[in-house]
Amino acid sequence: MMLMRTDPFRDFDRITQRLLGDTARPAAMPMDAYRDGDHFVIHFDLPGVRPDSIDLEIERNVLTVRAERADTAQQGREMVAAERPSGTFSRQLFLGETLDADNIAADYADGVLTLRVPVAEQAKPRKINVSGGDQARRISA
Repeated sequence: MMLMRTDPFRDFDRITQRLLGDTARPAAMPMDAYRDGDHFVIHFDLPGVRPDSIDLEIERNVLTVRAERADTAQQGREMVAAERPSGTFSRQLFLGETLDADNIAADYADGVLTLRVPVAEQAKPRKINVSGGDQARRISA
């Protein structure tokens, strides 16, 4: 199982960042996560991010994803609209004991970072044979 570390004030902070131009705090990184068979799949939207700016780190079952998008505003230009966030993006996920954090696969295509986290062998459903009398039965564990 996977538990996300969330910040209830994230949306408020994002609005404040835009209004005040504060880039010290990480910007939002939208994500989808679901189980697909023996893997958890996580998609992070990171359009306009260079693959070499993406950093993945695991420490004590906490996965930290960081990425950076360069500021498109250049000196001497008058911005008419500036709605695309730039700067550092960061997100942390707690990977439960049922996931195999040592074998995460990462892929970045079309502005989407996809992580595939295998379910640990000991957490997968398994069958146990039960013998009794003349016939053996299989019971799900």
